[in-house]
Amino acid sequence: MSQDKLTASIIVISETAYKDASTDKCIPALQNIFDQQGSDKWEVAQKKIVSDDVLMIQRSILEDVEAGVNLVVTSGGTGFAVKDITPEAVSPLIHKHAPGLVHGMLAASLKVTPFAVMSRPVAGVRDGTLIVTLPGSPKGASENLESIFKLLAHACQQAAGENSRQLHEGGMGKLESDAGVSAKDSLPTTASQGGHNHNHGHGHGHAGPKAHTDPESRPQSNDPNDGPTRRYRTSPYPMLSVEEALRLIDANTPVPKIVRTALNESIVGHVLAEDVQANESVPAFRASIVDGYAVIAGKEAPSTKGLFPVAMISHAQAGEHATLREGEIARITTGAPLPPGATSVVMVEDTILKTKTEDGQEEKEVEILTDAIQPGENVREVGSDVMNGDVVMRKGEGITAVGGEFGLLASVGTREVSIYKKPIVGVLSTGDEIVNHDRESQLRLGEVRDTNRPTLLTAIRGSGFEAVDLGIASDRPGALEQTLRDAMRRVDVIITSGGVSMGELDLLKPTIERSLGGIIHFGRVSMKPGKPTTFASVPFKTNAGERVDDKLIFSLPGNPASAVVTYHLFVLPSLHKTAGISPTGLPKVKVVLDQAVRMDPQRAEYHRVVVSARADGILHAASTGGQRSSRIGSFKGANALLCLPAAKGSVERGATVDALLMGKIISEV
Repeated sequence: MSQDKLTASIIVISETAYKDASTDKCIPALQNIFDQQGSDKWEVAQKKIVSDDVLMIQRSILEDVEAGVNLVVTSGGTGFAVKDITPEAVSPLIHKHAPGLVHGMLAASLKVTPFAVMSRPVAGVRDGTLIVTLPGSPKGASENLESIFKLLAHACQQAAGENSRQLHEGGMGKLESDAGVSAKDSLPTTASQGGHNHNHGHGHGHAGPKAHTDPESRPQSNDPNDGPTRRYRTSPYPMLSVEEALRLIDANTPVPKIVRTALNESIVGHVLAEDVQANESVPAFRASIVDGYAVIAGKEAPSTKGLFPVAMISHAQAGEHATLREGEIARITTGAPLPPGATSVVMVEDTILKTKTEDGQEEKEVEILTDAIQPGENVREVGSDVMNGDVVMRKGEGITAVGGEFGLLASVGTREVSIYKKPIVGVLSTGDEIVNHDRESQLRLGEVRDTNRPTLLTAIRGSGFEAVDLGIASDRPGALEQTLRDAMRRVDVIITSGGVSMGELDLLKPTIERSLGGIIHFGRVSMKPGKPTTFASVPFKTNAGERVDDKLIFSLPGNPASAVVTYHLFVLPSLHKTAGISPTGLPKVKVVLDQAVRMDPQRAEYHRVVVSARADGILHAASTGGQRSSRIGSFKGANALLCLPAAKGSVERGATVDALLMGKIISEV
């Protein structure tokens, strides 16, 4: 057996996942541990999902034991909830209990949160198979399994009956060396880092603060206290696709907040959170649509053709009007109300002035040249535009700067509307080498003018959001932490640039995880430019201790082109979702290339281009030149990002490619 791989079975115990397997995230998370940390020793032979039912749990475990599986790990049902019955189902099956493994898992979790005492793990051996129960969330299950994983191979070999004398030849030192553990180590670092969101899913387990990174493998950022000799030489964060990164952003962006506000210019750019009904009809009175004369027309009325005295005047202004009698007409202007009794309006072009008043200032008699006037002719009826109670705008529609929507709402007597609150965005640069772009003195060796912060502030405001300048933060850990804490009191979303790579002074990731108790959802993206892009959320409480929505942090690369590309690609969709704007992100169009563009064989690339509309009716794209990530000049004139897949070779001139529009299309027609 020692020459063969050990076999394992993963059993998820969850009512929800049993009904819909697509909701389960534990199997991939645990599979990842076996693949990444035990691929030379372990093979996952079985993966199952069962309901919170004692007999079903026991039957599933016994099947694996009878099949000779070396290790059975279950996930879910170890908490205090009514349906949490995994320990009760598993304990009767165990012949030899393993309290040491239970202690190891609990000790690791207690370093994360006191709520670990609310978990009830069970471990032991039945007929040569080791059984271990884990919490129900991907993070909690992964954490517990990792805390004992390096010891499980030896435990399973002993449980399976291998020669104990041979296994222990060389003493404890050799055993520790073979397992990759040391007596100097307490527990694996993935389980011992503080400030973590210890939330175990499927309704099982315990809950409390615990930071984590990727939900599957949960790598950890560098610990600044370890010094440069202990930092990672390769990133511990998995390389995600752009699509997966966008999915995580969408999943962790808060839903829009609804606010009630007065109808004024401040609502321009916002999205309605509920339907708006007209409070009054438009027009509210019968109004003339031409300049002319109000008359009485119809089958019962005399002919409108002939000479008539001008009895009154109706202007487009407030006031009472006398009733129009047969044989009389009233001079009327466009938009003015018809006097009571009038049925129609004759255009001034169909009349002739016959006489004036004695002072010569007013019309006295007017001849109407036609008798074809019908009732209601040239009249805008009450509610013909909008009727009182009609829905004039729907939930989800935006108030644009063009003005039509605002004018419509104002016209029907709207005084207040419910809108989605826009997030306030703060922009922070990091690094002691960064100086303000407008500093007058010459740069010293190593100093860099801050172009990212003013560029991002401009892009945010251009996208219709309020932007707050958070300045430049020092590379000292304590200073960066305090800057971020202060920023979270002022803004909803923080955008940083720089400090997300692999250097010993790249402190954003460890500060977010270790100091702020945040969750890093991803730390690398397979794209060019922008690979080190990081997305995190941090739990935030007010001074009164009230928990509010998590604050989002987008840590963008320090290279200028990378920062701008990743803002448009990742930050903007999140801002749109929070503000209720749909669809989110940049609009995608098809463009024809004016020249061949080389692709990157390893990463998807977002190539800066100028898109123009030409006489042929087709959108054309021209490259802005060199695309090096530090070259902010590649954005000069750029209004789109060409979406190039990871592939060898080039996209030839004349090919049709997707592009994301950042600005107005240039017209060359």
